[in-house]
Amino acid sequence: MNLTEHFTLEELCFSSTAERLGIDNTPPEDIVANVNVLARGLEQVRAVLGKPMHIDSGYRCVALNSAVKGAQDSAHLRGFAADFICPEFGEPLSIVRALSNSAIVFDQCIQEGTWVHISFDPKARKEIMTAHFGPNGTTYTMGA
Repeated sequence: MNLTEHFTLEELCFSSTAERLGIDNTPPEDIVANVNVLARGLEQVRAVLGKPMHIDSGYRCVALNSAVKGAQDSAHLRGFAADFICPEFGEPLSIVRALSNSAIVFDQCIQEGTWVHISFDPKARKEIMTAHFGPNGTTYTMGA
């Protein structure tokens, strides 16, 4: 089902991990409304980047979020977040910097190594962060 010009509900709920593990990642009706918010936000991101994006992860049900070791309070659980790449635009750091300088209202934009996490949670804090992966888990610093 098309949510916006460039994003479908299926794309924002697809997970190869869910398929592999047999997890039903179909969002409930109230979450679909949030995924619509996400799709509209991603349209703004696409307009800033000027290139197609590849969504690696969008909505995650509790079982899927647990399987991928996502944060217990992840915006993915509520359908407000997506992890993506846009190789035609550039590296994740360049993407985060472009989005931080844009007029897009988002909650969090995080450079997570080889991908970008963006959340359109209504908190709309416009936080820019960088993830650091280490043997004791992931830590975050403000800025990119």
